[in-house]
Amino acid sequence: MTDKTNKPSGLTRRSLLKTASAAAGLAAGSGAITGFPTIWAQSKITLRQFGTGVSNINAIAEQCKKDLGITLEMTATDSDAAAQRAVTQPNSYDIADIEYWILKKVYPAGVIQPMDVKKLKYYDKVVPLFKNGKLKPDSVIAQGTAPHTVGYVEKPGTKTFAKSETEWFTMMPTIYNADTLGIRPDLVGREITTWADILDPAFKGKTSILNIPSIGIMDAAMIMEASGKIKYADKGNMTKEEIDKTIAFLIEMKKAGQFRAFWKSFDESVNLMASGEVVIQSMWSPAVAAVRSKGIACKYQPLKEGYRSWGGGLGLAAHLKGAQLDAAYEYINWYTSGWVGGYLNRQGYYSACMDTAKKFMTDDEWGYWIEGKAAKGDILSPEGKVMEKAGAVRDGGSFEDRMGKVACWNSVMDEDRYMVRRWNEFIAA
Repeated sequence: MTDKTNKPSGLTRRSLLKTASAAAGLAAGSGAITGFPTIWAQSKITLRQFGTGVSNINAIAEQCKKDLGITLEMTATDSDAAAQRAVTQPNSYDIADIEYWILKKVYPAGVIQPMDVKKLKYYDKVVPLFKNGKLKPDSVIAQGTAPHTVGYVEKPGTKTFAKSETEWFTMMPTIYNADTLGIRPDLVGREITTWADILDPAFKGKTSILNIPSIGIMDAAMIMEASGKIKYADKGNMTKEEIDKTIAFLIEMKKAGQFRAFWKSFDESVNLMASGEVVIQSMWSPAVAAVRSKGIACKYQPLKEGYRSWGGGLGLAAHLKGAQLDAAYEYINWYTSGWVGGYLNRQGYYSACMDTAKKFMTDDEWGYWIEGKAAKGDILSPEGKVMEKAGAVRDGGSFEDRMGKVACWNSVMDEDRYMVRRWNEFIAA
């Protein structure tokens, strides 16, 4: 194949499959073709992907090029910008790497096409959280925009979500986690057990929550409920009255000087904690690891009320068709085949296809990150840096312990516009 000089003048499904068939005896089919990375390289196909920085990682693009021959152009944005771009610039991307709460805003706009599950090679390996909302059969479905509630449609062209599993997946899930508060154990001076501890007057001027409305409001809800200020009917779908009470209390705390800052990016949260300006705050798992990698004590603290969770996946732009659509399916099947899953697990996130990711991790890595076991040797980041010393145990324990204690998911409420307006009033207060 590398010696062929007659390259197709235009990239179409027919020309691509014809090239593949001539070179490797491939019978053309209607689904995504597999096992022929040189074909994608010959075709010089490029997929444009955008999403948040947690998973738009250069190493993934490099490995994709190596394994598939597909060039991946990645653009990283914050969550709000991702939601806006998905809807307002649908022709600027091929793959939307977005969170499920964002999908709830985006999918009804018709800019994402559903996936035929028969073309998803590892669909049967997807953890049940994304199919029915339960980690185990006896699990309680958490509040908020649980991924399975926006995970399916009845058929292509339908703008509303299906009530249960169908043959059409809105996105292929890839990444998720259970979030809690990060603390500086050397600076807080006592045991932290509840979301309400962020309100302790002892931490005045040394706390922070994140300034992404749809996520920050959920952290605020966990704090409010834990402190006994309010009992929500559904934290993930507040009434206007509940939103008003929540924002009023946040403004009161802000004016009293409880908060040092409100961060939007991973780096901001790392810098606040590493500098000691903040000792307890909303945080993401890899940000805690980033602080620890600097030799600074930082802990992702399990709390008695449970975790706030989030999940993301890869969506197909509505304009994709022909060979480009085939390549997108091929890319998504590669993404869930294990290499990326292992990479994400080693960052402290979780892969949606755990079985395939396990093959790309050592027994010690799997034991530490997934099973909650003490590390037998040093635990390294995907880049080879020491993240944890031998003997360390992951904050919060095993995958089942952490994801089994999710209290709510990041959410888009019925009163979303009102909530965002009120949240912005809090930030501006």
